[in-house]
Amino acid sequence: MSGPLIVLVGPMGVGKSTVGELLAEQLGTTYRDTDADVVAMAGKPISEIFFDEGEEHFRALERQAVQDAIAEHAGVLALGGGAVLDEATRTLLAGHQVVYLSMEVDEAVRRVGLNTARPLLAVNPRRQWRELMDARRHLYEEVARAVVATDDRTAEEVARAILDVTELPERTGEPAPSGRETTRMTEQGTTRIQIAGTAGTDPYEVLVGRRLLGELPNLIGDRAKRVAVLHPEALAETGEAVRQDLADQGYEAIAIQLPNAEEAKTVEVAAYCWKALGQTGFTRTDVIVGVGGGATTDVAGFVAASWLRGVRWIAVPTTVLAMVDAAVGGKTGINTAEGKNLVGAFHPPAGVLCDLAALDSLPVHDYVSGMAEIIKAGFIADPVILDLVEADPEGARTPAGPHTAELIERSIRVKAEVVSSDLKESGPREILNYGHTLAHAIEKNERYKWRHGAAVSVGMVFAAELGRLAGRLDDATADRHRAVLESVGLPLTYRGDQWPKLLENMKIDKKSRGDLLRFIVLDGIGKPTVLEGPDPAVLLAAFGEVSA
Repeated sequence: MSGPLIVLVGPMGVGKSTVGELLAEQLGTTYRDTDADVVAMAGKPISEIFFDEGEEHFRALERQAVQDAIAEHAGVLALGGGAVLDEATRTLLAGHQVVYLSMEVDEAVRRVGLNTARPLLAVNPRRQWRELMDARRHLYEEVARAVVATDDRTAEEVARAILDVTELPERTGEPAPSGRETTRMTEQGTTRIQIAGTAGTDPYEVLVGRRLLGELPNLIGDRAKRVAVLHPEALAETGEAVRQDLADQGYEAIAIQLPNAEEAKTVEVAAYCWKALGQTGFTRTDVIVGVGGGATTDVAGFVAASWLRGVRWIAVPTTVLAMVDAAVGGKTGINTAEGKNLVGAFHPPAGVLCDLAALDSLPVHDYVSGMAEIIKAGFIADPVILDLVEADPEGARTPAGPHTAELIERSIRVKAEVVSSDLKESGPREILNYGHTLAHAIEKNERYKWRHGAAVSVGMVFAAELGRLAGRLDDATADRHRAVLESVGLPLTYRGDQWPKLLENMKIDKKSRGDLLRFIVLDGIGKPTVLEGPDPAVLLAAFGEVSA
């Protein structure tokens, strides 16, 4: 019978793509994925097909994609998780070499995690996984000639097991032709970045990767009886999913919903959280989990620092800004009428889970806003970041870009190195505030309606001009600020008539000492320094360069 050499079936996240590409290489053939065919047919991601046209329309596209692939493809073929639900598809598979890749629920949740691009697991991954498998397991087994378990196995080990049960010969000699670039071990490609403990705090890890939700219980540990999941209103379903998953594992888990964005960073919201903790009997061995953007992790950390003079907390950042800045380093805080982050504490988390899958559904403006902090890290410490952005500005604007993981990891490493040596901003940590003095003044002036990254972008251009006017920074590097920031769509200017208000706001910046204004400026790329008490005329001239 003509058709695919091997057909892989199994649930979402089991690793069909990773194993399929590896098998194709070992067998000297090509690889095809019907999910990718559906995306190409529709011109949009599967999650958007579900949202815009519904599951029925998606299944019709999938049915056609499977029919075409079985008729046309002679290599390794992977089907979508729900393809076997269609009776016509099951009939087509009869007589073909079908292998069912299986995994248990704990492994599934670890791999799939917070991936909102998986539309059928968007609310409670553990419960919904069981329901999906109850409906599909017998269908996978019906069409398969062999079953290969993937739990606790690498992609190479799974591929070897498939070759053993199918008795297909491996290629020898020249490399195989390939329909796409081979990618290995995507499920296990997690980067761990160490943050050293200082000033009596414990060290912790920042994990960057995908499908990281399964790491959460390990970070919470066995001593905790209760877990409070703090999340913004916009992530109500995600917060409830995390809470339910923890409850299913035996914790007394509660969800505390916060207002969105900077509206959460008030003493009233903190008091609301304290009340919830008190009513549920939260003790020093219990744990707070902050799931959301930078404002959410700021509040979660502050509530953890202040409750019982300090309980453990874990950050699960869901935005670029939170991953590269707010969730790392232990700075926690809330705003007051007088300024941003003026009330807070240094209270490092017990761990940070940066699940890149959470970025897949992030609105473009929020994603681009976070790029300001990444670009900042490039200017103050890691020029490779700037090179990557300049090489592909459009790619830097989207989580689908080729350098997303590297940009985020490099930015976190910059901050990790700084905060590991200076937790409480008594010295080197001040460099992380590059561009932030004016940025915080703008945010306060806009009543925190401006995105933080947008304000930081303007603040960095201002700092570059200040450094140039002070004779510290060369023209080319100052101009490079404008070029890089503008290339990803970040703003470069602010209202010129607001200078008197901004100046007053900057006088109560955390870096100020008495009446002395202090700014982080550059002597060159990767050479940040402090500029104290600049001449008011120089300040005004620098602001003139960013005035709209």
